[in-house]
Amino acid sequence: MSGPIPLEPPGGRDDALTLRLAAESTMTLRLPNAGAGRVGKGAAVDRLAARLVEQIGPAVHAYEVAALLESEGLTARQIADEYGHGNLFALAEDLYARVPRSFPEPPAAADPWAPDPVRCALRGALFALPSIAYPLTARLWQSEEAVLALVLAGLVSWAWGQGLGHRAYLGMASSRAAAARTLLTGAPLGALLASLTGLAIAGPGRAAVFVVGQSCYLAAAGVLLVLARERLLLAALTPLIAGGAMLPWRDPGPLPRIGVSVLTLILVLAAVGHCVRDTLKGSTPADSPAPPLISSLPYGLFGLAAGVLVVFAGERHPLAVIALTLSMGPAEWLLYRYRGLSVAALRATATPAAFRRRSAAVLAGCLLVYLLPLFPAALLTGAEPAPLLALAALLWTALLLQAFGIAWPPAALSLAAATGVASDALLAPPLGPLMQLLCCTAAATALAGCTLHLLGRPTAHA
Repeated sequence: MSGPIPLEPPGGRDDALTLRLAAESTMTLRLPNAGAGRVGKGAAVDRLAARLVEQIGPAVHAYEVAALLESEGLTARQIADEYGHGNLFALAEDLYARVPRSFPEPPAAADPWAPDPVRCALRGALFALPSIAYPLTARLWQSEEAVLALVLAGLVSWAWGQGLGHRAYLGMASSRAAAARTLLTGAPLGALLASLTGLAIAGPGRAAVFVVGQSCYLAAAGVLLVLARERLLLAALTPLIAGGAMLPWRDPGPLPRIGVSVLTLILVLAAVGHCVRDTLKGSTPADSPAPPLISSLPYGLFGLAAGVLVVFAGERHPLAVIALTLSMGPAEWLLYRYRGLSVAALRATATPAAFRRRSAAVLAGCLLVYLLPLFPAALLTGAEPAPLLALAALLWTALLLQAFGIAWPPAALSLAAATGVASDALLAPPLGPLMQLLCCTAAATALAGCTLHLLGRPTAHA
């Protein structure tokens, strides 16, 4: 109060009708259930809306707000007295109108194809480490017939291993025991077939022993890799790694050379027996029928074609092929990344055309990441970069299609490239690296086109 309240009307006139002729708005302020009440109840609704804004904002209908209010325990009398609405649904309509719609993005889902970089790097190393056995034992068997026998036996092992691995992974969908039974039957047959192929060329002698050893190792290592026992395989290779590490410093002699190789093979075979026994322990026979053999044929043909291409590349630049073999670890990691990035693109795009563009960018990015480190590797090993990169692109795109169950296009195009490279020996003079570049580039380009056509559709990743 800043001063006394005047006791007389304005102008000094004692007009008793002044209060009676007041405006209706003035009188409503004095009514307990009129305008002031509505203003107060509107403020109460505002406070309720502010308290429940996070739950009301995402609602797509007022009925969802009504369900929310009911869960808050509001009674009919409370709705009428505190908020000035006749029922729950009227209050829900009011709240729905007051709060703007807000639809927050769902939390990012975990990548179902997140790769294990350590495991992928280890697998790449395991593809290359067994090659230590060749310089370690070469003095004991080296001859043209022995080299040819080892190469042909290796090609048979590669082809058989690819087909057997496919059948084992199909069995893995049923159970690990089903995969182990497939490997237990198929691996010895593959080792026998590869050994007979090599022995038919090498004949009896020292080379025959190494042909059989190589065939047994490749079959056993394939079993461990399919069963995801990479660390056990690395442990079994320890004697071979130690023997190879000695070569630059001293000659261990014939007996240690043979002993290290034989001990490594024994350890690998023992590891296979241990893993298969543990996998089969307590298992029950699979109920699902085995897939037809023809379904694994393209995988075996691709293994044969890839082996031929790698052999011809290694004939000129063996160190470059070792670098390519080591890159199989990053290649496997990028296969997982392609699938993860494709799933992310599926969530981020709204039309098939937009997804196809995003899929093309993912494919180009993965190929670029894979091929870039091989360029300096080719230069360091004295190889021409272009043929090596073309071969690497062919292998990676073929493996990518196979990862999605698309087997015949990679097999056919890889066989065509391998046939072209092998036929170069019939030319006079042979084209050499140029033929490899032309054949592998053509096959890799066709495989990239198949990838964009077949995997550039959302349904391929759903």
